[in-house]
Amino acid sequence: MNRNFKTDSREDLIRLLSLTDPNEIEQLFKAALDVKYENCGRKVYYRGLIEFSNICAKDCYYCGIRKSNKNVDRYRMDEEEIVKEALWAREAGYGSIVIQGGELQSPVLTDFIEKVLIRIKKESDRELGITLSLGEQTEETYRRWFEAGAHRYLLRIESSNPELYSQLHPADKLHSHQTRIECLKRLRRCGYQVGTGVMIGLPGQTVEDLADDLLFFRDMDIDMIGMGPFIPHHQTPMGEYEKDFDGPAQLTLALKMIAVTRLFLKDVNIAAATALQAIEHNGREQGVSAGANIVMPNLTETKYRAGYQLYDNKPCLDENSQMCRGCLDKRIVSVGETVGYGEWGDSPHFRKRTARQQ
Repeated sequence: MNRNFKTDSREDLIRLLSLTDPNEIEQLFKAALDVKYENCGRKVYYRGLIEFSNICAKDCYYCGIRKSNKNVDRYRMDEEEIVKEALWAREAGYGSIVIQGGELQSPVLTDFIEKVLIRIKKESDRELGITLSLGEQTEETYRRWFEAGAHRYLLRIESSNPELYSQLHPADKLHSHQTRIECLKRLRRCGYQVGTGVMIGLPGQTVEDLADDLLFFRDMDIDMIGMGPFIPHHQTPMGEYEKDFDGPAQLTLALKMIAVTRLFLKDVNIAAATALQAIEHNGREQGVSAGANIVMPNLTETKYRAGYQLYDNKPCLDENSQMCRGCLDKRIVSVGETVGYGEWGDSPHFRKRTARQQ
């Protein structure tokens, strides 16, 4: 490893995240790419994304599907629709899917997701890997879903800084930073590959905050990272930051965060978020070239996509699953990578961690 890109201390992380010289940033991306190849190989793994519902109990100040946004047409896909999309993913050669939705806690939802998971596992001959991203739940619910067939779970912390977190959420029991952290621990106890992540470039956020986020990922022994740039949504309280939004700067900072995460944590799975593409048409490819190894093509029925916009300018709203796959394949190949078709693409870090515990 070039000593210019060492990550031995918090100060090292801050320095790398603070780089401004284009040549140094390009070298940072190349160093991260080498570390990715060494630890995760040269394949990019697809996670077919099914945004099954935009009904949410949370009221986060940045999110377009927050409870208080009355301009959203709420929907929930039924069991047949979700299973149909999952089986399409299997036929298309995707190794895994992600079932994502607004945050709710209810016995009805717990039963519904459990039933969907059992069906997908059975009807895919247990070939599909399944990630869930359904927010904070009880440990019993997490365990039921794990036993029904889910084996990865993404729960973004949004910021490891409690003060910054409090600026993004109402001050009530539904929006507790400590509960968020406790849920990550619950997921670990249940046996999941645990994923989390942060928003990058938040108002008031510093590179020191981002360095501390990286230390949080390390200290929590996280297996997979899903993070992307903050992009304002005009129908939210934080939509006021739209006038000051600097897309290129946000993209560069997000790519640096991906690269430094790869250098620091080496063998975790890192997603190239769709939000990167919302800023620049080839943003996801840039994320892959900066160290990411996961991409999440959208499988959600086209008729629902406009209802699931967490931020403005979300891409691919008018495309179907087949169009997304053809487009993405070309994009991945264009940056010299191959797609790990038919493979779950589990986190190397998770495999090593569980091997150590045996």
